[in-house]
Amino acid sequence: MIALSLAEIAEVTGGEVHGDPDLVVDGAAYVDTRSPVEGGLFVAIVGERTDGHSYAEGAHAVLGSRPTAAPTVVVADPTAALGRLARHVVDRLDVTVLALTGSQGKTGTKDLLAHVLAQSGPTVATAANNNNELGVPLTVLRADVTTRYLVLEMGARGIGHIAYLAGIAPPSIAAVLNVGTAHIGEFGGREAIAEAKGELVESLPSDGTAVLNADDTLVAAMATRTDARVLSFGESGDVRWRGSEADDLGRASFDLGHLGEWAPVRLQQTGARQVLNAAAAAALALAAGLALDDVAAALSTATPASRWRMELTERSDGLLVLNDAYNANPDSMRAALEALAGLGRSRSGRTIAVLGEMRELGGDHDSGHLEVGHAAVHAGIDVVVVVGDGASGIADGAREGGCEVIVTAGHYDTAAWVRNNAGADDVVLVKASRAAALEQVAERVLNDLTDQSTPSERNPTAP
Repeated sequence: MIALSLAEIAEVTGGEVHGDPDLVVDGAAYVDTRSPVEGGLFVAIVGERTDGHSYAEGAHAVLGSRPTAAPTVVVADPTAALGRLARHVVDRLDVTVLALTGSQGKTGTKDLLAHVLAQSGPTVATAANNNNELGVPLTVLRADVTTRYLVLEMGARGIGHIAYLAGIAPPSIAAVLNVGTAHIGEFGGREAIAEAKGELVESLPSDGTAVLNADDTLVAAMATRTDARVLSFGESGDVRWRGSEADDLGRASFDLGHLGEWAPVRLQQTGARQVLNAAAAAALALAAGLALDDVAAALSTATPASRWRMELTERSDGLLVLNDAYNANPDSMRAALEALAGLGRSRSGRTIAVLGEMRELGGDHDSGHLEVGHAAVHAGIDVVVVVGDGASGIADGAREGGCEVIVTAGHYDTAAWVRNNAGADDVVLVKASRAAALEQVAERVLNDLTDQSTPSERNPTAP
């Protein structure tokens, strides 16, 4: 973060200083006192369960809604004030802002893009998926005068959210990856999701670039919502690929093309979906002025940067575990199942999908889970392990297709079944919505922990 005194922060945010107005903040902003930043600004948020102001003691400086034991800039709404502070910093920096949104693939694409741009200059990017009204300004405030590129993942829970985030950090290059079913329960339909995602391209200046998925009709139609230049990606896009092949670990090799030129790419991440993510990241980087050969070379050295997203690990005995437990919706479930099937084709063992509930599907909850069960059958998955009652529709769909189904009650029960039944030549996928926390299952299987399940959890049933 650029150095600012508390008096300057108060002026920007419309706040009042309680403490030394000349105190300088030169570290990043943060919201978790378990990870304090030296010289940073602690943003005290009042949540449903905790009040950040109660943890402010010892902080260098605080942005809050009431005075604390530390020097504090008091504002009416710390979240809104944080956004104003971030906009002030963006306006003072000579930085290229690149933003992206989509129903799936945001974090993978963001990680690839950040790696590519970092080869050209200092880059600050969204950590994990901190893509909301707190995460975006917190990312911005990690930038300083040395930063050349600012890569921001932007999410939405409703109409107007992305427009708000783009107002905090106006992009000159922005991508919409796809319009799928993530959060469909909050929006009510894909058309409403498209309306919200398209706010990002509407925020672009006329001399900016909109990067759009040519193979998604709802995204391609967003070209009419901006005066910026449009650069498309996809099988039918301006930035495309040819000759994609996967190795035994599901890592794709292909030629990346733009304007008649081609360059070889060999990805380090598992899954066919990574090819589309790489094309999107490439289009964003090309829009920022990087050369195709440099982009392709950088993509080939990018390793997974975010936890629990297509994270492939081999246990000491040879068992492969594909941990994609960070989040899930029907579209990403299908992609993960296809990746699992691909891994299974290179091994002699079985493919085992450990699947939990998908949240935020609204009225499509039951049909969405049934659809995933059908997708497991279509992909040729050998065994589907369904965790918890909320995911029962997956079991129903898989059974309809004759797939072997195991139903478990919780983490310990699930991990115990996998440890006792998965062999060294098998491949295990673990995936569900964030609330299900199925990464714990993957960790137990990989660590080969002893069974700590409770008696009530020891009730797996098979049809």
